[in-house]
Amino acid sequence: MRILGIDPGYAILGYGIIDIVGNKFYPVDYGSITTDPSMDMPSRLESLFDGLTKLINQYRPEEASIEELFFNNNAKTAILVGEARGVAVLACSKGNLKINEYTPLQIKQALVGYGRADKKQVQYMVKTMLNLKSVPRPDDTADALAAAICHGHSAGRKNILKGR
Repeated sequence: MRILGIDPGYAILGYGIIDIVGNKFYPVDYGSITTDPSMDMPSRLESLFDGLTKLINQYRPEEASIEELFFNNNAKTAILVGEARGVAVLACSKGNLKINEYTPLQIKQALVGYGRADKKQVQYMVKTMLNLKSVPRPDDTADALAAAICHGHSAGRKNILKGR
């Protein structure tokens, strides 16, 4: 199975594409889509949509794993990130991907075994589980890969329960 993990943001949107073969995870591509702060918000959202659409068309993932929003004390920032998240959901939906959503707590639990793990612990597990030489940068990229791995674990459990 090929999974596209997404860490939504309007300045930096992290993505990670992994393949799952048996119980092993393999990195396919990862990085971030960035937008210029001088752009107006509709242009930034269009740029995010176009970037994700290009990735979906190029790599043909079967499913998407999108991190749910963590409540931010700054309402304006939370709304803007929510708009970027909506664009990511739309791009995945138009690409016919099954969309799965996970909270930061669920992602940390899946990777580290502890829902309150710190960022460094999650990044270390991403690096280790994907056999990478270094932690992916920026942090948004590592978070997107973590979301993809989380879904990989979850999908694997679902398949076992279904008898696959």
